[in-house]
Amino acid sequence: MSTIDFESLQKLFPSTDEVPVEARLSSPIHQRVSLVDGELRPWVGTCKTVLSPVCVRQPDGEVQQLAIGSYPVMGELESDAALDAAVRAYDAGRGEWPTMTVAQRIGCMQDFIKRMVAQRAQIVNLIMWEIGKSLTDSQKEFDRTVTYMLATIDALKDLDNSNSRFVIAEGTIGLIRRTPLGVVLCMGPYNYPLNETFATLIPALLMGNTVVFKPPQYGTLLFYPLLEAFRDAFPKGVINTIYAPGAVVVPHMLASGKINVLALIGSSKVADHLKKQHPKSHRLRAILGLDAKNAAIILPDADLELTVKECLLGALSFNGQRCTALKMLLVHRSIVELFLKRFTEELAKLKVGMPWEHGVSITPLPGMHRTAYMTEAIDDAKAKGAGVVNNSGGVFCKTLFYPAVVYPVSEGMMLYREEQFGPIIPVAPFDDVETALEYVTASDHGQQVSIFGSDPTQIGALVDPLVNQVCRVNLNCQCQRGPDVFPFAGRKDSAEGTLSVTDALRAFSIRSMVAAKQTDNSKALLEAIVIDRDSKFVNTGFIL
Repeated sequence: MSTIDFESLQKLFPSTDEVPVEARLSSPIHQRVSLVDGELRPWVGTCKTVLSPVCVRQPDGEVQQLAIGSYPVMGELESDAALDAAVRAYDAGRGEWPTMTVAQRIGCMQDFIKRMVAQRAQIVNLIMWEIGKSLTDSQKEFDRTVTYMLATIDALKDLDNSNSRFVIAEGTIGLIRRTPLGVVLCMGPYNYPLNETFATLIPALLMGNTVVFKPPQYGTLLFYPLLEAFRDAFPKGVINTIYAPGAVVVPHMLASGKINVLALIGSSKVADHLKKQHPKSHRLRAILGLDAKNAAIILPDADLELTVKECLLGALSFNGQRCTALKMLLVHRSIVELFLKRFTEELAKLKVGMPWEHGVSITPLPGMHRTAYMTEAIDDAKAKGAGVVNNSGGVFCKTLFYPAVVYPVSEGMMLYREEQFGPIIPVAPFDDVETALEYVTASDHGQQVSIFGSDPTQIGALVDPLVNQVCRVNLNCQCQRGPDVFPFAGRKDSAEGTLSVTDALRAFSIRSMVAAKQTDNSKALLEAIVIDRDSKFVNTGFIL
């Protein structure tokens, strides 16, 4: 697109008739049920209208967000019902689900996966329409989630099989297994509403916990096709849903003291507030994915073309709405002008449009509050000496915002420290690499960093201090979460706990053991329990 202005962006929004038939939702989804205690309970109260990031052009030429459905707006009474159902299902560790064998829980999860895959087309379409993610990326999110679930099952088999044996030490016989923690409150983010939610929900369930699940504010309806699958695949009360403002019901549930684990992908400010609501916060285990302000350090000898390609992907994949996005580019002053020239040239080639369009890169943001924040951040930078260096950067129409490269960004500007979580690329020059190191060191965030360069001596010297500031240092590539077998964690305000296929299983469980003195009587007792299968914990079975 040669010229980007308000009118050209406005024209990218379709009329209702211009939406391709294959991309349309068959009809609005007006959800009027929630899953509690194994039942889809009807709701007749207040409901919230869901507005898509996608706007449609009206006959008068104006554009407005399209209403694609609605869902219940519940309160404390309903959250109490969901929480109490999860508490009953756990039953102080004596419930059907926590006392099932690992193999039985895996069987339920495999049944759920089959039911989930049958809903792929509708869920993918809802991801696209609810959060504005491209069709291709929505499909990837669904498929990656299924792959993650299958890999988690395999990891659990390996974990349980490795524990299916007795250990003898210093005259004591022990059998050690991982056991559930209790009731989990699970809340996912809007940017990866399915994948990031299931990254905590699935291991929490597989380890024998029961769950209260609150869907994200954006990306709620996409779980509606899964409610029956949850109901039919798992025993009643194992998973329960609540549709309510988080500020209303989440502190209330935590204050009850009945929540054992808080699984949240959100902001550190919210997490800090919520943890304080629990009457015995030392009992609350928290698995948190929080803020991030990942930087790229671009050295003078960096491969410019590779660096531009990786930084463009890192900064603007899904409009920069990823915790792992590159949100600050620190470029050596000797190459910054050339870098900006090539970066803005490649940015100009990105396709802007609707999520269903082939090859689209920049799609609408969740709501106009997001474009308002982006504009505020740019205006703040301009007032303090920076400028937008790419043509049309920051131009927007309703929810469609054209990416802005802002330079030079410095301390005191919103963009220097705040996580923008959108299509703004702040660039700051540095003369001494110590300045770049100091930026990462002084940051409240500590998730990841990328280094671009070719001198092994210099890169090696940077790696050593950086691995003590962040949890992943990427060499000549963008920051990212995967592969899912790798640990995903953060220091400082960026996370609590570690997620990966195997780490997540550990995060939602604790090691428990049965021990006995190494005597003939103890050996005979344990052998009889195993042979007669008197205990699901004390067994030496192998899951194939």
